[in-house]
Amino acid sequence: MPVNAPLNDAALDQLFREARTYNGYLGKPVGDEQLHAIWDLMKMAPTSANCLPARIIWCTSDDAKKKLAAMAMPSNGEKILSAPVTAIIGMDLEFYEHLPDLFPHDDAKSWFVGNDALIESTAFRNSTLQGGYFIMAARALGLDTGPMSGFDNAAVDAGFFGDTKVKSNFISTLGYGDPESIFDRSPRPEFSRFNTVA
Repeated sequence: MPVNAPLNDAALDQLFREARTYNGYLGKPVGDEQLHAIWDLMKMAPTSANCLPARIIWCTSDDAKKKLAAMAMPSNGEKILSAPVTAIIGMDLEFYEHLPDLFPHDDAKSWFVGNDALIESTAFRNSTLQGGYFIMAARALGLDTGPMSGFDNAAVDAGFFGDTKVKSNFISTLGYGDPESIFDRSPRPEFSRFNTVA
């Protein structure tokens, strides 16, 4: 298999160097086909034993956004209401039920049944990874995001995931970012400050 060439500077700028967290969006709509395209990219990235525990509710209607905004701190509620889409990134605590299909190489389901600590740590870690993939997939497709905490997880779990084993991890607005809504970029330290090569 050939070695991949590095991405060019324009791609790296779009994904990392010039990409920002947005607090507001332009009036341009985001369609369902774009939501599908984000999922079709993010599902390809790695999770433990291909467990894919993330479950996403895409709040696109006014009713869904109002409902979610009421469960968030006021400043975040305003962001939710003004964004074309807000995604609730959840984690399925019964993800292992899908492992016979998703990871047919081994009896991976048996690793988790009855082990609540392993279930919870695996679901949280891997749904968080998938949330990161969501951000990068959106950027790759020309969209912007505004990931956030600052909401009532228990209320979101009851109001959106209901009688399931899915729990909310974080939420993120999605759309075409308004440059007027961002702050100056916060510091990003040099390698030597937080890294060690052993």
